[in-house]
Amino acid sequence: MRHFGHVPADDRRRLFHREPAEFTRDAPAALLSAALGATLYSPATRPHLADDIVKQAALGVRSMVLCLEDSIADGEVTAGEANLVTQLIDLDARGAGTPLLFIRVRDAEQITDLVRRLGPAVRLLSGFVLPKFTPGRGEPFLAALTAAESASGQRLFAMPVLESPELLHLETRAATLADIASVVDKHRDRVLALRLGVTDFCSAYGLRRAADTTAYDVGIVANVIADVVNVLGRADGSGFTITGPVWEYFRLQERMFKPQLRSSPFLEGRAESLRTTLIEHDLDGLLREIELDRANGLLGKTCIHPSHVIPVHALSVVSHEEYLDARDILRPERGDGGVLRSAYTNKMNEVKPHRAWAERTLQRAEAFGVAREDVGFVELLAAGLGR
Repeated sequence: MRHFGHVPADDRRRLFHREPAEFTRDAPAALLSAALGATLYSPATRPHLADDIVKQAALGVRSMVLCLEDSIADGEVTAGEANLVTQLIDLDARGAGTPLLFIRVRDAEQITDLVRRLGPAVRLLSGFVLPKFTPGRGEPFLAALTAAESASGQRLFAMPVLESPELLHLETRAATLADIASVVDKHRDRVLALRLGVTDFCSAYGLRRAADTTAYDVGIVANVIADVVNVLGRADGSGFTITGPVWEYFRLQERMFKPQLRSSPFLEGRAESLRTTLIEHDLDGLLREIELDRANGLLGKTCIHPSHVIPVHALSVVSHEEYLDARDILRPERGDGGVLRSAYTNKMNEVKPHRAWAERTLQRAEAFGVAREDVGFVELLAAGLGR
C-alpha cells in the first residue's frame, strides 16, 4: 500500500516531486508510525464491516481502528466481538488488500481471546489500541499483547490512548506522565504510537469544543497536549510518535473560520463537485487543527468520518520547500553545523538546531511524498477526492 496509491499513476507523477513510498504491515516501525496518517475509527458492530474496510482502502485509507470500546454500547460488546471475528475471517478468506488494522479493546483479556478466536486471520492485524492508558492499566495490556504475539507468531503493535483523568488533572499529571513514560519505554519496540483522547479530556470538565474551535483553543486541553509532547514526544531518541486528536464534526451549515482554500485560484474552472464537497463538509476547523497539530509536534490524526481522511493526508505531504530545506540541513558536509540560506532564499537554516526537524521531515516525506514546486494542498485534495 502507499498513500495516494488510489490516485492514477499519471496524476501522481504530475503532483509529486517524490512519490510516497510503498509499505506493508511488515515494514519497519518507524515508517509505519509516520505512515498512519488519518486513522479511521469504525464500530466493530457494523454488519458489513469487511466490505467497509475494503471500500475505505480503495478510497485512500491506510489505517483503521475497529472499536469495541466507547463507540459501542456496553450491552453490545459480546455481539461486537463475534461480528469482528466473523468479518475478519471472511476478509482474510477474500485475500483483499486492507489498511493497517487495529482493534480497540476494553480490557487486557480481550486481546488474547480475540487473537485466539481469529486463528490464521490474525495476520490481518497490526495491533491493538489500548484505551484509558495508565501505568496500572498499561502493564496488563502490554503483557497480554506480548502473550498474544507469542501465541500467534504475528507482530502486534500497541497504540496506547492517553485520556485518563489522572493525566488531565494538574495535581497528578506530572507523576502520571513520568510513570507512563517508564511503562512505554520498557515496551518501546511494541509501542507504535501514542494517541490522545481529547474528547475524554473535555468530558471531565463538561466541555465540548465547537466546530470553529480547535483543541488548542481549549486551555485545559492545550496544556495537556503540551505536557504530553514535552515528556513523551522528545526528538532525542526517547520520544514516540504522538497522533493528533479526533475532529468530531463532519457537516456544518455555518462556519466562522474561512480558509484561503475557498478563494484559491486553483478552484477557478474546476468541477463544481469539488466546490460542493468543500462547502458541504466542514473543513475549516479541521484544516486549522491539522496545521496546529503539526506545529505542536503531532503527526497523523484520529478520524471518525471518511471525509476527514484525504484532507489529513493532503496536509501531510511535504512541500517542495520543506524538502529542500531538510535535505540541505542533513547533507554530510553540514555535520559541523553552521548557518545557510534556504534554497528558496526566504529563511535561515541553522544546521544543528534544525537537524531533528529535518530528520522528521524526511521521514514524513518517505511516507507521504514530496509535492512538486507548483503543487499545493488544493491540488492534492482534489486528486485524493478523485476530482
